[in-house]
Amino acid sequence: MRTYEEHLSAVRAVVTAPNVVTRSLLEADGMVLAKSINATYNSPRFDNSQMDGYAITDPAGGTLTVGATVAAGDTAATPLKEGIATPIMTGAKVPEGTKAIVPVEFCEPSTFVEQGGTVTIPAVKEGQYIRKAGSDVEEGKLLIPGGTRLLPAAISALAGQGYTEVEVYAPARIVVVTGGAEIGTANLSAGQIPDSNGPMIAALCKEYGIEVVAYVRTNDDPGILRSDLEGVVRLYQPDAIVTSGGVSHGKFEVVRQVFEDNGWFGHVAQQPGGPQGLAHLGDVPVICLPGNPVSTLVSFRLYVGPVLGHSRPSYISRIMQDVDGLESRDQFRRGVLSHSPEGMGQAELLPGAGSHLISQAMSATALIRIPAGAHLKAGDPVEVFPI
Repeated sequence: MRTYEEHLSAVRAVVTAPNVVTRSLLEADGMVLAKSINATYNSPRFDNSQMDGYAITDPAGGTLTVGATVAAGDTAATPLKEGIATPIMTGAKVPEGTKAIVPVEFCEPSTFVEQGGTVTIPAVKEGQYIRKAGSDVEEGKLLIPGGTRLLPAAISALAGQGYTEVEVYAPARIVVVTGGAEIGTANLSAGQIPDSNGPMIAALCKEYGIEVVAYVRTNDDPGILRSDLEGVVRLYQPDAIVTSGGVSHGKFEVVRQVFEDNGWFGHVAQQPGGPQGLAHLGDVPVICLPGNPVSTLVSFRLYVGPVLGHSRPSYISRIMQDVDGLESRDQFRRGVLSHSPEGMGQAELLPGAGSHLISQAMSATALIRIPAGAHLKAGDPVEVFPI
């Protein structure tokens, strides 16, 4: 029987490294950066105003004469003179000699005065509302590490540095296999059940940045399944095949029948998701997950998401209730992550450990690992896997 770590290593060993491709920033959202990028420029590139207000040379304030306005985009602002309050707009380059920016609404009058008029400025703290050049990131410093999934803030940071395209890892392209003779839609009252795993795996792939290129439905005929898979592999040339169900020891375990001569099928010391498989169809790796919905969900998070896609790494939190582990298997229980008022990570178990209780998993935000034989007390450390 394999451990979780052993099976994860086995899955990693059969999956090839992803290709590196160039994508425009408009296409790169959610993709994984292939190599680290350093800042080409200071951000901000120059000292600029955080507010619409007055630039002044003396933070002590006073009644001052209003000077010429500095608008955002002006490139040659005249250095400030003592006794002058210079109207300045948000984002505008701060003139030389500026000691502070005072929002217009804090002045008297509270609206901008025409050049040559007077305005009364309150005393303020030196440096107030001046965004210093490089205060976000300095030129030459690390901007985004390689391996980062590009979310909207990262896209904005890259655009602000003048990038229009980046090198990213191409998403893994997979074929999804679900089904069995018991899966159907037309005659559910006669012993059939809907295919809930197919849509769930599609949603998981979207979450982890994996592209589904084809779906294959199985019945209980291994010859038909092999023929169907050989056809889609020729057509789509996927990076992997991911199956759900048909891997245990029943009479109609069609996935196992097709691949057991060219792979490993056995148990991982975990609950849910003990039965697992790993094989090849030609040069294409086949990752075989168990078929109960929660087992599929858990196994995908543990073995598919972090290998073919991008998932947040596990970390240590604190369990919020007493719990005993199983004698010989790690449990990956569904739970909810939160933080105490002091900022300490907390992990609360949801009720129900059965592999068919998918509705009770809807509110889960993590898998909580309960080691085999553990007797945990509230406050003990546990490993959590965000989902």
